[in-house]
Amino acid sequence: MQEKTFTKNDSGFICGHCGKEVAPLGYSSRNHCPYCLYSRHLDINPGDRASECGGLMRPSAVTSHAKKGFVITHKCIKCGATRNNKMQQDDDTSLLIRLTNPYNLEEYQ
Repeated sequence: MQEKTFTKNDSGFICGHCGKEVAPLGYSSRNHCPYCLYSRHLDINPGDRASECGGLMRPSAVTSHAKKGFVITHKCIKCGATRNNKMQQDDDTSLLIRLTNPYNLEEYQ
């Protein structure tokens, strides 16, 4: 039997990048700020909060997936780890679209 790798952990937080208050999603684990799209390196498996790194994770790419919609790739500024996270319904769509163009990534960093 395969071990469960997703733990629902839907808490609000203050974004470590832009400082805005982020409310819980209410339907899944909140894993990034909807205003600036930054995340924090807290998980080894989604929702487990088992990573000791704690570094900020910069959105480094956005791709479109047929079933999942937009997928944001985050890269940890502290340790270099990368994680993919689905777009959420309250994400800043104009920022997501800007990040699909690799030439815009430099201005965002």
